[in-house]
Formats: sequence, C-alpha cells, structure tokens
Amino acid sequence: MADPVSWLLIRPGWKVVTADGAELGEVDEVVGDENSDIFDGLAVATSAFAKPRYVPAERVAEITDGVIRLSAGGDAASFGEYLEPASSEVIEPDDRSGLGEKIGAEVRELEGDVLAPTQRHEHPMNIRRRIALYFRRRAG
Repeated sequence: MADPVSWLLIRPGWKVVTADGAELGEVDEVVGDENSDIFDGLAVATSAFAKPRYVPAERVAEITDGVIRLSAGGDAASFGEYLEPASSEVIEPDDRSGLGEKIGAEVRELEGDVLAPTQRHEHPMNIRRRIALYFRRRAG
C-alpha cells in the first residue's frame, strides 16, 4: 500500500476512485487555498470533454501518489457539476491623495474592467477550457 501524501501534491491526471474501487475519472483541477492550507475539493473529469464533476474535500478518504480514493461509492451523477469560482481582484488605494491620483485610480479601475473583467458569480466551464484541461491532463 502506498504512503499518503498531502493535497498540495495532487496534479491533473491523477486517478479518482470510489470506495469500492471503481474509477470515477481523473483530476482536472484542485480547489483550495495553498497559502492558508485549505483543501476545498476536486474538479474531476469523467471523460475526455465531459463537464467536470465537483468532489468536495469531505468525500476524499485517502490521497496517495497518483490516486485519490473517495470515502463512498457512487457514480459521476452523484456529484454536482464543477463551477469555476468567480474571479476576484484586489485594488488597493494609492498613498497619495491628490486629484490627479484619484482620477488616475478611476481610469486604472475602468481599464481593468475592460481589459480583464472580473466575473461576479460562479460559472460552468466552457468547451475551450475543458479542451485545454484535457490536454493538460495528458501532458501530466
């Protein structure tokens, strides 16, 4: 039996199996905050371009090198669709308080909304993203 490893070592392409040994799919993405060491769950691809399923961290029983074993049986239908989290951006104020700086900050904020808009809610993965993740899993 392989030794357990940290969730921080999980990589795309690792196998995800249910408690009864049936293969559920492969890891697409790991969901969590590495800085705070908070593991939230996994986005699991059940087939090449299918919408990934979300496996919450509470359902993960064991993580070994290359394999994640879940605590219960079930099929892909028992897990909800993985929704990508809303993007976020932190805009910190400048220390200067002149009128020019205030206008400059407003312009930078507007540029950010146009050039790199933040999404305000969770959303399903689009087909381009699923294709990119498929090739990332294959590359290892």
